[in-house]
Parts: sequence; C-alpha cells; structure tokens
Amino acid sequence: MTRATNWHERFNNSDGLELAYQWLPGAGPGVVFCSGFNSDMEGTKAQALAQWCQDHQRQYTRFDYRGHGRSGGAFTEGTIGGWLLDTLAVVDQITEGPQILVGSSMGGWLALLAALARPDRVVGFLGIAPAPDFTERLFSDRLDEAQRAALESNGCCELPSDYDAAPYLITQHLFEEAREHFLLTGPIALNIPVRVIHGQCDDAVPWQSSVQLMQHLQSQDAELLLVKHGDHRLSEPRDIERMQQTLAGLIDRAGTTLQSAGRERQK
Repeated sequence: MTRATNWHERFNNSDGLELAYQWLPGAGPGVVFCSGFNSDMEGTKAQALAQWCQDHQRQYTRFDYRGHGRSGGAFTEGTIGGWLLDTLAVVDQITEGPQILVGSSMGGWLALLAALARPDRVVGFLGIAPAPDFTERLFSDRLDEAQRAALESNGCCELPSDYDAAPYLITQHLFEEAREHFLLTGPIALNIPVRVIHGQCDDAVPWQSSVQLMQHLQSQDAELLLVKHGDHRLSEPRDIERMQQTLAGLIDRAGTTLQSAGRERQK
C-alpha cells in the first residue's frame, strides 16, 4: 500500500467502512495513538505526538474510529468491539513492524485490548488516564434516573459534552456489548513494558482505576505516574512534555527488550 502523510488518507476496514488516518514513516518501534471516546486524531495530544515523532524521525500513526472525526459510520452505532476492530485494522494494515500503543482515556482500553490481540506486534503501552471498563462506571456513577429511563425505553440517552455545546447520544447496545471486553475482572496477560500517567484531579476517570489496572497487569515492567494537579485531558504544555518524555523512555525500554529477544533467538 502506498501511503501519504496527509491526515485525509483513508482505507477500508474489515466492515467496509472508510477510516481516516495519518501515517508518518520513520524508525521503529513505531507509535500508534488511540484517541478517547467522542474524540479524534486532531486533539492536542495526538498532534503533539505527531510533531514529536516527526522531529525524532519515528514512525507514527493516528486515526479516527468509525463514527469519529473524518471516518465513516455513525457514532451511535459504535461499540467497544467495533472500535477495537478499527484499531486492529490500523495496526495490521497501516503500521510496519513493532509498535508502541499510546491510549488516551477510552483509547487506553482499546489499546490494551489490541495489545492482547496482537502480542507479536505490540511491544509497549503508554496510557494517558486510561479508562478500561469505563462504560460500567459511567452507567452506575454518572447517569441520572432520567437518562437510565431513556436508555430503557428508547435504547439511547443524551450526555452533555465537555468539548461541544451539543450533547451526544449513547446507546444501550454500547453498554451491553462493552461487557464482552471488560479487563478489570481478572489478570491482564500482558508482559510488555507499561507506563501509565493519570491526574489526581481527574473528574471523568478516577486515578484509582489506574491503581486497579496495575494490580491486574501481569507485566513486571509497569509504572504508574500520578500527577497531583492533573485533570483528565492532561493536555497542558507540562503534561505534553511529560507524555513525550515518558514515551521516549518507553521506546528505549522496548528497543532494549527487542534486542535481547533477538539475541536469544540467535543462540
């Protein structure tokens, strides 16, 4: 496949939907950014990583899930499983060689699921306020009685957006299908380097969920950085610098692990 480096490049996933993406060539391991719920690849963190990877001649991929940004499909038809298929399609069809997945909020959940599904390709994970199993917490903690009644009677309800004046719709099917992909119900069989950054002033995804994630991860090379005054977005200049520095360290760590594995295979 011949790929441009423009954001408007597109390809068809396994469901025949067009997904928009940007791919930058460079050294490996590459970096894939997975954005959050109702977000897209034009966000602050996604663009900052694009610039960092370009400056460091590092392969980089960012994309929009179905129903998000410039990709095809309707947001209200999206599910965790469908967005996971999009993530895997990007890893399989767009990227080259070993990859480090960077997941923000819901993107952290999807990146963890993708890492489990592609152990031969994914060599590291960086979570920015990752939100595995967030649908259960959203349903139990944040929906009021009227919203739950709307889900029951209409199959959907409105949620206010932190980034848009108009609310967006979420569906009962989203909540039900998500249960097939929960991670915090048992051991998470990842043995790759893991780094997680979470703000302690996060009012969307509590930082304690990242502590819980650490407890479930089997990786022995896992570190959690708590940012005392950090919010959910972690998009301030100091947050961006911290993310980039953490990624640089993770790339070095993953590269060392790959070299060690290569030497073992040659014995």
